[in-house]
Amino acid sequence: MLKIKLFQRGKKHQRSYRIVVAPARSKRDGKYTDYLGFLNPKTNTLSVDREKIKLWLSRGAQLTEGVRKALNPTKN
Repeated sequence: MLKIKLFQRGKKHQRSYRIVVAPARSKRDGKYTDYLGFLNPKTNTLSVDREKIKLWLSRGAQLTEGVRKALNPTKN
């Protein structure tokens, strides 16, 4: 099963995240199948390719809780 999850990058206190498609049981910073965008919580910057997300969701990938909250901040 594939998941759309956050891939952690950066140093302590300067974290940023890539939004990627990866197998559900892969490591947090392990190999991934496809790159979909990035999230920088320090500057509240979110850049994603929504067409790719729709494509992967139609192929059966599931969003993790962190990605769901990042994409829909009002529904927390």
